[in-house]
This record gives sequence, C-alpha cells and structure tokens, in this order.
Amino acid sequence: MTTLLHINSSAQLSQRSYTRMLGQRFMQRWQAAEPDVTIIDRDVAADPIPVVDRGWIAAAFTKPEDRTPEMHAALVQSDTLIDEVIAADILVMGAPMYNYGVPAALKAWIDKVARIGRTFSFDLSRGDVPIEPMLGGKRLVILSSRGEFGFEPGGMREHMNALDPAIKACAHYWGVAQEAIDTVTIEYQEFKDARHDRSVAEAKDAVDVLVDHLLAGYAPGSEVEAKRVAS
Repeated sequence: MTTLLHINSSAQLSQRSYTRMLGQRFMQRWQAAEPDVTIIDRDVAADPIPVVDRGWIAAAFTKPEDRTPEMHAALVQSDTLIDEVIAADILVMGAPMYNYGVPAALKAWIDKVARIGRTFSFDLSRGDVPIEPMLGGKRLVILSSRGEFGFEPGGMREHMNALDPAIKACAHYWGVAQEAIDTVTIEYQEFKDARHDRSVAEAKDAVDVLVDHLLAGYAPGSEVEAKRVAS
C-alpha cells in the first residue's frame, strides 16, 4: 500500500490555485487506481509553520539527552513533519513560484525537516562532504505554476529560476535522489492567453501520465521511464 505525502504551499484558495488543482487531480487519479492508498495532507499555507529561530536551532543542535523540556517542546512540530516524510513513499509538493523563488510557507517546512540527527548526519571526518542523508528510496513530484515562462534549462528566464534549484538542492534531506524527481509545471499565468490555456491542459495530461507511470513502478533507465520521457 502506497503512502503519499501531499504538501500544499499556495496562498490561494483551491478554486484559484493551479498547484492545488494539479495536486487534487494527482490524488484523485491515484486513489481511483489504489483505493487503499494512505494520503497525508500537509497544508503549510493554511496552517503555517513558524520559521526557524534561535530557540529551535539551540534545541536541534543539542544532544537529545541534554535537552531541556523547553527544547523538546520546540522540536515537537519538527518531529511530526519529519515523521510524515519518513512514512511517505512519494512526496507530492505543490510549489508555486513566488517572486522567482520558493513560497515562504514552503521554505519554513523545508527548514524544519532538514534536521541534524533525524534527516541528516554531520561528521567532519568525511572531509569536504560532512553531510550525509539519513533517509532514502523516496520519490518527489513537484507541481508548480509560474506567472511567466521560460524557466527551464536553456529558457530565457533560466537564470531567474530560484525555485527548482532550491527544492532539488534540499531533496536529499527527504530521502529523494535527483533522478527520482518529476516536475509538472503550468506557465504563462500572467498572460492569460492561448499559451496559458495550452499549458494548463498539458499539465493536466502530464499529471495523468505521471500517476500511471508511477503506479507501474518505473525507474530511471527502465522501459517505462523511456516511454514517460518520450510522451
């Protein structure tokens, strides 16, 4: 039985959010194929996560046996968020582009999940690569929307894309390898023209195809993966 962690970070309500629409479509299609799927909903926009502060940092970097009751309390929410990631097979992340970067609500989630002793270890004896992820074997689906266009590699606004690199750079904290990331994107939102309509339609189709291929258990280099790339 699959466990999906669905993370919403759009400040828009469901009827106005394209990332929420794509996420709902993903969940409904998966549930239709696997009725017993477990879905964990984490809406970081509707239920904001406090940003990291000095108290949280002190608690996270203190050994568990040396933490005060206040330190343990400061980490309760972080523990819950990390437990949700650990339980998940696939993270489905609604990540609209805000000012070319990650929504603040999503960044707060990222910072509370990246935690020494729980999602990564740190050892200077490893030389220049002291951080080692503690989780693995998970997939990440990024469902995004952008007001403009051309943020893909080679696109006219690639140099302005601070969203995708930031998410992918932190994926190892969630047990996700770079080759285990799929992205579906809607563009041209500010233009509201035929290109936007086409982008929405293509994104919906891409979600359907992606769900089917994930259910089929595709892996990088497999025949199913080759068909996915060609579609």
